Amino acid sequence: MAGLTANTALLRQILVGFVRDEVHKVGISKAVLGLSGGIDSALVVFIAAEALGPENVQAICMPYKTSNPESEAHARLVAEACGVNFSVLPITPMVDAYFESFPDADNMRRGNKMARERMTILFDHSALLRALVLGTSNKTELLLGYGTLYGDMASALNPIGDLYKSQVWQLSEEFGVPQAVIDKKPSADLWAGQTDEEELGFSYRQVDELLYRMVDLRLNRAELMAEGFESGFIDSVYAKIQNSHFKRRLPVIAKVSNRTIDRDFRYSRDWGK
Repeated sequence: MAGLTANTALLRQILVGFVRDEVHKVGISKAVLGLSGGIDSALVVFIAAEALGPENVQAICMPYKTSNPESEAHARLVAEACGVNFSVLPITPMVDAYFESFPDADNMRRGNKMARERMTILFDHSALLRALVLGTSNKTELLLGYGTLYGDMASALNPIGDLYKSQVWQLSEEFGVPQAVIDKKPSADLWAGQTDEEELGFSYRQVDELLYRMVDLRLNRAELMAEGFESGFIDSVYAKIQNSHFKRRLPVIAKVSNRTIDRDFRYSRDWGK
């Protein structure tokens, strides 16, 4: 990739191969993921269908009672376009049963509960189908901490976690994701009228330009300002990256031995057979 402009044909080949190899190396052939009707999950389901065959991919739409009906319609459109297995499992009964005990819970708590409820369903289907759960969080969201830990950020493997949102749009065109999904405003659809960019306070395309220079090119604050970015915007984004670092790590383990998991001991396959 040259900057934010992706070589989409090459990227398609890499990510399809990644999913195929990572799923098959653990001795299974199937994948399961949440299909929200948004572009990120749409792209992942297209990648998975090409990698594993559509018959080996289970896409699940999990609406809440306040979800936009358009989301389910777009999820169904995507599933039909790539031929994967598709089901709808509403989460309203489970979520509402919990919040009967906490009627004053705010939108953040409710949204986090919904995201984690959906992930419990996906991991249950992982056990049912002997399938790996695919993640759908992109690089922009992961850097900004815009996701729910052990909710939408949880997965066995994530093919788009190193793609900025701008690159997700580009690659979706390459795969032929339905145009209605590409053109819609990004939304987690956690409550009525919610959109990602309104909640973040800036557009994905705007922040991607900054994040690419800040993270990939490692430009310092003075260099970023020389590129035309406002100091307040730089500081706000930098703070989001810093404050969400815990979401991008495995749980931190206190080191008391010679070989601590995720520090000194990371990959058992190094032992060989």
